[in-house]
Amino acid sequence: IAFHLEKPQGFEFRPGQAIDVILADAGEARNTGDGRHAFSIVSAPHEDELVVTTRMRDSTFKKALGSVLIAGGIGITPFMSMLRDAAHRQSPQPLALLYSNRRPEDTAFLAELQQMEKTNPHFKLVATMTDMAKSSQSWNGETGVIDADYVKRATAHLPAPIFYLCGPPGMVEAMRNMLAEAGYDEDDVRSEEFYGY
Repeated sequence: IAFHLEKPQGFEFRPGQAIDVILADAGEARNTGDGRHAFSIVSAPHEDELVVTTRMRDSTFKKALGSVLIAGGIGITPFMSMLRDAAHRQSPQPLALLYSNRRPEDTAFLAELQQMEKTNPHFKLVATMTDMAKSSQSWNGETGVIDADYVKRATAHLPAPIFYLCGPPGMVEAMRNMLAEAGYDEDDVRSEEFYGY
């Protein structure tokens, strides 16, 4: 679910940064998972609102968040902010997004990313679906998991790729190990891990 928040006057951030959302009536739980949660900012700095996205779970925090705000998808939140900012600035920086999901219907921001690829000649979307047998939608793109061969094919057009990894700790660690085994320098890999999803 995406939560659209009013952007405070003078609030500045860099694409890919996160914010802590604290429930107003959290009381003593302000500094626990029941009252506070970090979210990557989906919106780009030039946009008029702050957007955060999460998978809804049965936690006290997310129940309260979902009952207060108007919502409407989960995502690849820090990357969306970076990609939207690059498109807005018309950055010539070549970018590739390797994006793995189970099914197209599980893929947050898929239509926006596909449109972004059509309008930004410097952006390449390389999406893969890992469980098409359970999909009700068609998919003409890649299937299967992201492995070393997938990464090499997807980044062949990039002269010296820098990798940004974001997600659950197990996925981030597996991708970091896979990139090292494929011969990529660990200094070219940046990562951020999110717990509690």
